[in-house]
Amino acid sequence: MNIIIQQLTLIERVDQLIRMQATGTPIELASRLRISKTKLYRIINTMKALNAPVVYDVALQSYIYEEAVGFRFGFYHSETTPRVASV
Repeated sequence: MNIIIQQLTLIERVDQLIRMQATGTPIELASRLRISKTKLYRIINTMKALNAPVVYDVALQSYIYEEAVGFRFGFYHSETTPRVASV
């Protein structure tokens, strides 16, 4: 279970850096995240498999999203959640 949480944490961090256009090159990003370049590519590919429009912009030297997207994982309070009556 920890592996899933670690993967999601990495995806969230990469997502934040992409939104700021501050990933740097793949080598720089892998170093910043303290992971191998291979693991970084796996994370990026996982994001793409989840329909993230991630591309590397050579001019910016950063990963970017080709279109506006959002990413959220976890549970949150929803005002539309029906309440279960206690018996």
